[in-house]
Amino acid sequence: MNYRHIYHAGNFADVLKHAVLARLVRYAQNKEAAFRLLDTHAGIGLYDLGSEEAQKTGEWQEGIGKLIDTDLPPKVAELLAPYLDAVRALNPEGGMRLYPGSPKLARMLFRPQDRLSAMELHPDDCGALQRLFEGDYQVRVTLLDGWLALGAHLPPKEKRGIVLVDPPFEAGNDYERMVDSLARAYRRFSGGTYCLWYPMKKGAPITDFHEALKALEIPKMLCAELTVKSDRETTGLNGSGLVIVNPPYVLKDELHALLPVLKEKLAQDRYASQRAFWLRGEE
Repeated sequence: MNYRHIYHAGNFADVLKHAVLARLVRYAQNKEAAFRLLDTHAGIGLYDLGSEEAQKTGEWQEGIGKLIDTDLPPKVAELLAPYLDAVRALNPEGGMRLYPGSPKLARMLFRPQDRLSAMELHPDDCGALQRLFEGDYQVRVTLLDGWLALGAHLPPKEKRGIVLVDPPFEAGNDYERMVDSLARAYRRFSGGTYCLWYPMKKGAPITDFHEALKALEIPKMLCAELTVKSDRETTGLNGSGLVIVNPPYVLKDELHALLPVLKEKLAQDRYASQRAFWLRGEE
């Protein structure tokens, strides 16, 4: 309950998460039928990078700040366009002042038939999110523990959906809880696309986490990881990863184009690295 994403909004982990989320939304829109995005830990939706909190850490300067105006290879520019164009639309006079959280980014990419269910447990943050989307019939904001939404809100009535699970990882058992929650959600909605975010830092149980996910025997799980610096001299975040269940068939090839460029642009030391690989599925 103490976590505030404003301190981290727009950082390198957000760049990876939101770039991939935008690709998932665009892929879902290849079919005319509506889909629903379930965002389990939605935050406040829109972040002021000029705020005291954001300025205190300045993490966005090492993330979106490095990417928004840089030259990109044509293929990568095309893949990142839905994400970066949305960010630019929030800052029409140039520079970086406003940054979209996952629910705002997705909403900016929606067609009229697409829907968003956004869950947020912190009362103040949920209130801010409700005000952001007040009167928007395509969005439902609920004061709820997002972990519970993975049972109660699946399957969506549209029968098509993306589920974004992006917890703050404040508790000591969040890796295990993510595995258990995915297992429960997948039993209810095996046809959905799931995007699970996780932090990478010194001592994090990433190998055990991956092994536990593989043990679920879900047929297709793709993993993307980006580290921007060594974990040797920091106790904080040095990287982040995404596990995508039922990914679009083109996503791995897109990641092979995106990740090396994100590593190059966002690296904070020579130990930056990236990889995309199947936890289970199409080797």
